[in-house]
Amino acid sequence: MNAHPLPCLPDVTQIAEVVSMAKPATSVAPDPMVERLRAALGKRDFTEQKMFGGTCFMINGNMLIGTSKRGLLVRVGKDAHAAAAALPHARPMEMGGRSMEGYLHVAPEGTASDADLAGWLDRALAFVETLPSKAKAKTLKRST
Repeated sequence: MNAHPLPCLPDVTQIAEVVSMAKPATSVAPDPMVERLRAALGKRDFTEQKMFGGTCFMINGNMLIGTSKRGLLVRVGKDAHAAAAALPHARPMEMGGRSMEGYLHVAPEGTASDADLAGWLDRALAFVETLPSKAKAKTLKRST
């Protein structure tokens, strides 16, 4: 005779173990830089996308600027890269040990004031507004 009346169902003690292993829900504090960027972008048409462990702001489908735990990610383009990287608190963005030319990381000290943040946003806008729009590809319907 079976010890468990319905062998296809788990034992109650197994269910209790699974339930006890569940992680409690955690709430993540909102990133104040996200709010600052939203305010600084004002009425511009932009979207937000989770990237690089933070929130990136996109204009016409192109990455403009983003947040990270270590500061701000700024897209300035290759032509402005060297001059912008020479500014205080800025350095080239690296991914996987490789420098990403045209992208910078700005330490939090470099965006402490609204004027500092506006300067970085203006540099990013100067480049990204020259790029063509990246419209999402539309699915074509074939007639039969």
